[in-house]
Amino acid sequence: MTADTIEPEEYASDPAERKREQRGWYFYDFACSVYSTSVLTVFLGPYLTSVAEAAADAHGYVHPLGIPVRAGSLFAYAVSASIVVAVVVMPLVGAVADRAGRKKPLLAASAYLGAAATTGMFFLAGERYLLGTFLLIVANASLSVSMVLYNAYLPQIAEPDERDAVSSRGWAFGYTSGALVLVLNLVLYSGHDSFGLSEGEAVRICLASAGLWWGAFTLVPLRRLRDRQARPEGAGRSGEGAVGSGWGQLRATLKDMRRHPLTLSFLLAYLIYNDGIQTVISQASIYGSEELELDQTTLITAVLLVQVLAVAGALGMGRLARVYGAKRTILGSLAVWTLILAAGYFLPANSPVFFYWLAAAIGLVMGGSQALSRSLFSHLIPRGKEAEYFSAYEMSDRGLSWLGPLVFGLAYQLTGSYRDAIISLVIFFAVGFTLLARVPVRRAVAAAGNPIPDRI
Repeated sequence: MTADTIEPEEYASDPAERKREQRGWYFYDFACSVYSTSVLTVFLGPYLTSVAEAAADAHGYVHPLGIPVRAGSLFAYAVSASIVVAVVVMPLVGAVADRAGRKKPLLAASAYLGAAATTGMFFLAGERYLLGTFLLIVANASLSVSMVLYNAYLPQIAEPDERDAVSSRGWAFGYTSGALVLVLNLVLYSGHDSFGLSEGEAVRICLASAGLWWGAFTLVPLRRLRDRQARPEGAGRSGEGAVGSGWGQLRATLKDMRRHPLTLSFLLAYLIYNDGIQTVISQASIYGSEELELDQTTLITAVLLVQVLAVAGALGMGRLARVYGAKRTILGSLAVWTLILAAGYFLPANSPVFFYWLAAAIGLVMGGSQALSRSLFSHLIPRGKEAEYFSAYEMSDRGLSWLGPLVFGLAYQLTGSYRDAIISLVIFFAVGFTLLARVPVRRAVAAAGNPIPDRI
């Protein structure tokens, strides 16, 4: 065996063991998706905005570090800042995981740091917008780092022809947990008076409970997933050990990816269109509450509808991929995303029914477009570099998705209109569609040295 050769056992255990690991792997989506749903999508945006507005001056600005920021833009800027932090950390974590062959301890550390920060949001009250901003940055960056490690397990626990299905089931598990916890959140928030709680206290309990859920269910994948032997060249590269500069490792990863230009082309397309998806997800509650003047109960119900339909959407798009291929299915979903944004721009205020229809459309395409992108990318990675390449992928998934929230925040900062902010995101889907359409995915899989599935 040469130094660059990896034994097949490192990537495919016997069927029973592989199924056991897959079931454990699904549960990290089950654990952390509650943060994405309850915290990032529903509660934290409007609540942090209200906290910032309480601390704002007469002109509606807060001044973190002496910088004037419109209170309504603070949440979007904080999301962007969290992603910048993640960009610095993720390449280092990905390289250490590949070289040391120790994904689980790093997954545990990042997951529990994020869960602790989320639980700490219980103390976000009064005018503590700086505390809220700090906890958001820590939690969101930790989630991004943990997803590098989580995604890197996919090519090791699933054979090439089953990855679309396994990835889609993971997303379905996540949406199931998101829906379950949102039901509990809705009961608590809607009946907060009967529980002897103020509205703010109910929101803070919902935020903190997401952190407790995240931490508790992370125990399942930590028990079932197993670490693989490090790749032979993992002892070092160019004299570097496992610990080095995050930016230096990013440069090394991108330099290595230049040997696989088709993989890099896919990553660029994904970076752009997923930036749009992530921004829609994170800013939807702000748009609904501030521009469409919908109450919190309506927003919770709409996101619950998204979660329920996203389970069916993720599984349904997984089946479509088996017939039409992942690439064509993703392209179809991007066309639907563009129509969703156009419809959102014209959505009338104080019209919950129209908002529910829009939420239904989002649910049907959201999970599938992300799940199929993840499984498609897993085919484009050279063996032995899963965590390293997925660190670059995660920058696209949650890592480099700083541009969308920044554009959204700037559009509102300059125009004072959330409608202008939401329609500005169309460019991400249009450009991403064009770039993805140009990627010859079968040649890209072969160039990475991987077997080509029957449908891709």
